[in-house]
Amino acid sequence: MGLKGNFITFEGGEGTGKSTQIKLLAEYLEQKGLPIITTKEPGGTEIGQELRRILVTGDKDKMDAVAEALLYYADRRIHMTKKVWPAMEEGKWVLSDRFADSTVAYQYYGYNKRVPFQTLENLYKLTVGDFKPNLTILLDIDPKIGLARSLDKAGHMAVKETRHESRDFTFHENLRNGYLEMAQREPERFVVLNADKSIEDLHQEIVKIVSERFNLK
Repeated sequence: MGLKGNFITFEGGEGTGKSTQIKLLAEYLEQKGLPIITTKEPGGTEIGQELRRILVTGDKDKMDAVAEALLYYADRRIHMTKKVWPAMEEGKWVLSDRFADSTVAYQYYGYNKRVPFQTLENLYKLTVGDFKPNLTILLDIDPKIGLARSLDKAGHMAVKETRHESRDFTFHENLRNGYLEMAQREPERFVVLNADKSIEDLHQEIVKIVSERFNLK
């Protein structure tokens, strides 16, 4: 594809502070003079915003895991072709709040493997081919703490994006375990960080990792 930029994804369960850390890292990289865009899945494009409303609001049982996976990959295809890849072709760094690891974590592990793993692999190949993030930062936290944080944040939002938070606790335990299992399988791409610390301490840890990985001075 001739992609000159870098793609860094942030993953984790509910309430891990991904959006805050992305904002802080973007500010740091911009201070270094690097061209940056931040985005998210679902919702990184105009169509994606409509899909996000469908996927993260409303009743938790309004669709099953297969339907969710298909919608997430529809969003992902639009996101990559219309936003991520064009930005990377221009040499920009793209910081994304979630990517394909979220779909595996939620629709495979969270739902206790109701969607076959090979199905998700096939959807990935169809949608993004062999492309992978340059770095994935997994923010890990006890689901009880993360859910409490997320629900508190949702209480101050006009649109209640709490469809996943309303699932039973086993779902969120499966989700966390799934993320950690994925990180063990790809240690060269994943970095796992404890998200139960101060915002500034976590930010400094991320800055150190990114600086070392990409040889930033």
